[in-house]
Amino acid sequence: MQIEIIVLAFIIFGIMANNGQININQLIIDNQMLFMRMKESDWDFYVRAKYGHNANADILFNKRIKNALIVMILVFFMLLNGFNSVKLLLVFVVGFFVFKMPYNDIKKYYARHIHEIDAMLPYYLKNLEILIQHYTVPVAIGKSMAEAPEIFRDGLKEMIESINSGDDTIEPYMEFARKYPVRDSMRMMRLLYRLSLGRQERKQEQILTFSRTISNLQQKARETRYKNRLEKMEGKTMSMLITTGLGLMILLIFAVLKLMNL
Repeated sequence: MQIEIIVLAFIIFGIMANNGQININQLIIDNQMLFMRMKESDWDFYVRAKYGHNANADILFNKRIKNALIVMILVFFMLLNGFNSVKLLLVFVVGFFVFKMPYNDIKKYYARHIHEIDAMLPYYLKNLEILIQHYTVPVAIGKSMAEAPEIFRDGLKEMIESINSGDDTIEPYMEFARKYPVRDSMRMMRLLYRLSLGRQERKQEQILTFSRTISNLQQKARETRYKNRLEKMEGKTMSMLITTGLGLMILLIFAVLKLMNL
């Protein structure tokens, strides 16, 4: 009897959702401010890192909320018979798991590709260094945006807008570093800020310091890339050796069994 009730509840829920009597999208919109408190601080960064500049992090976040609510409703119907506080807790646990799953997946993607994203920053800064030799730092940043990796463009645009609005503190640079928490981004933004404040007679000296730091970052990026390649090759070699060893062991066992039967 319980299965029939669950199936009937699913059918009713589907009909009401199709007719607009249950509108989960409107529920999310009406409670947007409440749901946004559940948004992780680094969600936007991870979305840009995986899907690029054109991805809308808010839309993807709302999709997470919607999927979690739908699953919670379905689980509620499944546990409706003899419903108690333990089952209510289970509904929220399952909903929270579904809500967090896309975040954990995209975070794992970033962890797997962190060396690729880290490698973008020093090469972008190298291009910026060339422009700084001919322009002021804010102008050079503005001109560098066209050649910048797509993932950094939002942050660069916000930084330029803050600087052009009259903010001559280090905050616009630090905000960029916080927005893109890759290796050495904080230190590089501090160097860039000090370079923007430097006098003209000291500019060449500061550019040389900036250039040496970028070269070190590029070297680290190359070492990381070579290390990852080596680990990948070692992993493939180990897999091949294990597969070969298991195959030989199986053949040896069959050979011994055949001899014993003789």
